[in-house]
Amino acid sequence: MDEATLKTKVREAVQRHAPAAIEVAQDILNHPETGFREQNTSRLVQQWFDKLGLPYQSGIALTSVRADMQGGRSGPTVAVMGELDSLVVPGHPHADPQTNAAHACGHHAQIGIVLAVAAALNEPEIRAELAGNVAFMAVPAEEFIELEFRQQLVNDGKIEFMGGKAEMVKLGAFDDVDMAMLTHANSRPEDGLIAVGATNNGVIAKTIRFIGRSAHAGGAPELGINALRAATLATAAIDANRETFRDDDAIRVHHIITKGGDAVNAVPADVRMEMFVRGRALDAIWDASRKVDRSLRAGAMAMGAKVEITTIPSYLPIRNHPELTALFRRNADTVLGAENVTTARPRGGSTDVGDISHLMPTIQPYARSATGISHGADFVIKDYDVGITHPAAITAMTIVDLLSGEASGAQTVLSAFKPALTKEQYLEMLRSFNNVELFEPEA
Repeated sequence: MDEATLKTKVREAVQRHAPAAIEVAQDILNHPETGFREQNTSRLVQQWFDKLGLPYQSGIALTSVRADMQGGRSGPTVAVMGELDSLVVPGHPHADPQTNAAHACGHHAQIGIVLAVAAALNEPEIRAELAGNVAFMAVPAEEFIELEFRQQLVNDGKIEFMGGKAEMVKLGAFDDVDMAMLTHANSRPEDGLIAVGATNNGVIAKTIRFIGRSAHAGGAPELGINALRAATLATAAIDANRETFRDDDAIRVHHIITKGGDAVNAVPADVRMEMFVRGRALDAIWDASRKVDRSLRAGAMAMGAKVEITTIPSYLPIRNHPELTALFRRNADTVLGAENVTTARPRGGSTDVGDISHLMPTIQPYARSATGISHGADFVIKDYDVGITHPAAITAMTIVDLLSGEASGAQTVLSAFKPALTKEQYLEMLRSFNNVELFEPEA
C-alpha cells in the first residue's frame, strides 16, 4: 500500500475510534486523580488495551501502563505518550469535591489521543504496513505537586524520583524506545489550532522548613523564635534578587507556604514551604537556586531560626526534535490547513517530556482545544475534535511517515540524532541534584 493511501486509511480509522476515546477522556475528566494516585485512570486505560487485544504492562512507577503494538515487520519503536494525572484546583467545574483534584491542564485529552491512535493503528490492514513497534504509554505524575506525599513515597522505597517519566526511565520502561511524541492541550488563541516547536523551562523543586521556638504570642513573644517571620524575610530577600536574573534565562521563582504555624496564639515554630526555580538552561537555574538558598539562610539568620532546605531533582528544558517537528507539522497542515498551524512561543512552564527529549528524539506539540488559563479554575476542553480527534490523526499519520515501508523515515531521524545524555548520565545527574542542608545560625 502506498503511503498516501495508508494515511487516508489511518485518518478514517481515527475518525471511527475517536468518539469512544473521547468518552474515556471525559470519564477521566470527571474522576481526576493526582500523581502516583491514578489507579482508576490507569484501570480505564488497561480496559481499552484489553478490548484491543494489545499486550501491556501495568503498575510501572506505581500507576503507569505501557501497551505494545508490533507492526508487520521489525523496526524502531515509537512511543506515543499521555499523562494520567491531574492538578489540585479548587473551584474548577470538574474538581473532585473531596480532593479538589481537577484536570486543569488537559491531561485527560492526552490519554484520549493515545487511545484513539492505538485503536486506529491496531486495525490489521494498517498494522501490517508498519515496520516497527508503537509503544502506547500512559505515564504518571507529570505535575510536580504534593511534594510531602511524594517524599513519603520515596522514604517508603516505593519510588526514587518524584516525576513519573524519570521513575519510568530508571525502571527501564524507555530502554527500547527510539523516539517519543506527546500532544498537550492549549488555550492560547495566538498559537493556532496546532502549535509546534515550543520550548519549556527546566525546573528544580525545593521543600523548606524553618524551625523556630514556640512561645505565647501575646504574653511572651520575646521568648520565641518566629519561623514565619524568617520565611517572610527570606521571601523578601528572594524578591530583592529578582533584578539579577537575566531576561534571556526566563527565571521564575515561586512558592507556597504549606504550613504557617500551629496556633494563632503561639509564635510559629514550624513553617514549611514548597518552591520551584525555573529557567531555560541548567546553569541559569543553578545560579538562581544558589541565590534562593542564600536568601533562605538570610531569613533564618535574621530571626535566629534554623532552616532545612531540601533540593529535589525535577525537569529538564525541552528540546523538540526538528525533523520530527517538521513531519508532524506537515501532517497538521494536511489535516487542519497550514493557516491553522503555527510555531509556538516559548513557555515558562515545565514538563518531564523535557527529560525524555535529552535521551531520544522527542516532540510535544500543542492543540488549542481549551478555553481559560492553564492550571486555572476556568481551563476546560471545549472542542474534543481539536483536542483528541485531530491530534490523534496527525500523530498516527506521523507514525506512518516514520514506520511505513522499511521505516526509512525513522532511520533518517535516528541517524542524525545525538542524545544530550545517556540513561546512566541522566540518572546520575538527577541523583546529584538531591541535597539536604540544615542551616543553623551562630548564637
